[in-house]
Parts: sequence; structure tokens; C-alpha cells
Amino acid sequence: MMAAASLALQNTLKKGVVPPLVVILGATGTGKSKLAIEIGRRMQGEIISADSMQQDDGQGNGAGDSPRRRAELEKLGGPELHRRLAEVDPDMASMLHPHNTRKIARSLQVLQEMGIPHSRLLQEQREQEGADGLGGPLRFDGPCIFWLHAELPALDARLEERVEDMLSAGLLEELKDFHERYNEQKLQDSGQDYQHGIFQSIGFKEFHEYLTAGTDRSEEERQKLMSKGIEALKQATKRYARKQNKWVRNRFLKRPGSSAPPVYGLDVTDVSHWDETVLAPALQILDSLRKGQRPAAEPLAPGAEERGSKRRRHACELCERVIIGDLEWTAHLKSKSHLHQVRKKKKKLESASGSQGSSCVSPRQAGVANIHPGSDPACRTDSAAGTAV
Repeated sequence: MMAAASLALQNTLKKGVVPPLVVILGATGTGKSKLAIEIGRRMQGEIISADSMQQDDGQGNGAGDSPRRRAELEKLGGPELHRRLAEVDPDMASMLHPHNTRKIARSLQVLQEMGIPHSRLLQEQREQEGADGLGGPLRFDGPCIFWLHAELPALDARLEERVEDMLSAGLLEELKDFHERYNEQKLQDSGQDYQHGIFQSIGFKEFHEYLTAGTDRSEEERQKLMSKGIEALKQATKRYARKQNKWVRNRFLKRPGSSAPPVYGLDVTDVSHWDETVLAPALQILDSLRKGQRPAAEPLAPGAEERGSKRRRHACELCERVIIGDLEWTAHLKSKSHLHQVRKKKKKLESASGSQGSSCVSPRQAGVANIHPGSDPACRTDSAAGTAV
């Protein structure tokens, strides 16, 4: 299917169709599939789903990304995996937090399956013509990106209604059936951690207690567990929508690369007038681009470039924590827990100074190394890891 899709896109490019690629972004429940189908019909295009939860046979899909192999690596734990990565790819290890097990395992997997360090692979992509600091060059020139967004109260209400519709359509029965056929035996064998494959999907872990309740539980208890799962599912869905919107803002608006295409916002707060407020503006934009004209609708303006590196590694010796990213580091320095440790350290130094008849103690005497400008003396930035690859 992917080969066929790629061939269709290549044929489209040969025909000179503009734009060659239309991307529809948006949180769950905003109507991405609906708009994609409507645009696809009118443009006679092919729709490709980019769902992150879409599974292969567990043996790998030929693209160097086997969920099974990655799951086996993750079982070793973050610290051990980070130690191994530091030995074979120190540049990549410096950009990843020791507890970010999934990304560390992915980097090790890239090396195992492709024979090249992950950091070098990323560097080669960024050195290609048309690339920037965020990645390689675009595969298609002049793509059009739509972002479907809505006001949170309206989106929350829609998501709650969507969960109720899923329940009415038989969600619980589907979960029970899957649990009995597959997950029940897995729980007995090794326990289900909901971190791999389809179990990452929202819905499984929220109903864990309900699905695993034994026959000794009363009907009243089971009903309470079911209600608890339903509420947890609604809350998880809302959190997921917020996370999706945050990703879009960070990746496309707050820190877009030099080659990032414009993003056109479509407000889906009120879907009762979908054709007028969503579909018509989208078609007008596409028609203008097809004619080589500037659309009447202006793209969303990128926000100010975020300062600092998102990959720089900082170490807080007071709190015994590793912080990745300058913004995260700044937030940590202002946190209550860090300031509490600063006060404790200050009192300890003052006490030691008084007992020794001295009025000052140097940072080196206090066990400080590689002082980071503007930060607390007991915190440092690893200079060797200070530059992102």
C-alpha cells in the first residue's frame, strides 16, 4: 500500500498538480478524517493515514523500526540503556535524559539495524540541501498544511460526547473480547505494562481494574470500576488532545525551521456550519495555490523563536537531577524543590564557615564544577554535551 501511495504521489507531481501534498493536523475529535475525505474527493487525491498507533506484525516493517526489538531493549531500563548508548553514540546520549527509556532504546535500535550512530544519521540529514536545524529537506515542494483547532470548552464537550458514542457503539464489549482472547494470558505470564504496541492506545489502561476484576467482586463493585474507567477515559482523551495541540504549536509555530511551509488555521469550534466555516475556506486556499495566487486567508504567524537549546544537558548536583533543555533548566532553577535545596546548602555552608572562623567558602570547596553562567553555583552544564548534534 505504501509503495502504491508513493507511486501515486510521484505521478501527481509529474502532472504538475499544486499543491502536491495536503497535510491536515489537529487534535483528536477536530474532524481531520472528515475534512481529508471531502478534500480527497474533490481533488481526486489519495489519503494516507499517519497514525502513530498504526501496528505491523511485530517483526519489523523493513524501515528499521521493530516494536518487538525495541520492547526487548526497553526492558533493560533507562540507566543501563543510557550507559550503553554513551559508549557507542556519546553525542546522542548527551541529548537524551537517562530516564527517557523509549528514545534511548530507539537510538540503540537505529545503530543495530542500520549500522550507523543515530546522531550521525541526523547530522547527515541536516547537511542535505534544503535542510535546517530541525531535520532534512522536505520531500515535496509547496505542501499545504491545515491545522484544525477549537476552543477548549467546545472541544472538551465534543470529546466527552465522543467517548459516550464509543461506549454506545460497543467499546466495552470490544475491550472485554480482546482482553479474553489475548491480554488475559499475557497478564498471567508477565504482566501488562501498557507501554508497547496497541496497549499504548487510550482505553486499555483506563479500564484495567474493570477488565481484571475477578468473579469474587460484586456487581456494585464492578459498576463502580466501570464508571471509574469511563471517567478516566474522558480525562485521558482531553489530556491527549492538549498534548497534540501543544506539539503542533511547538513544531510548526513556535520554532519552525527555515524550510517549514505555512500553516493555515481552520476554526472548528462550531461544527454546525462546517461547510461554511471549514470546508469552504480550505477549498478556497487550495484553489488559490493551484492557480499560483496568494490565498485570501493569511497563514498563522510563527511565534518568536525560542531561545536556548532543547538538547543541552544540565546537571543539578543539589537535587541530584539531570535536566535536558535550556527552558526546562530555567524552570527547574525557579522550582520550589530546587530553591529549598539552595537554602539548605546555604545554611550548611554558613555553619561550616562559622565553625572554621572563615567568612567564605569557594565553589570548588563546596563540590562545584563547570559553573553554568547565571545559574546556582551548585549546578552545572556538561560542556561536552552542551552542543546539539
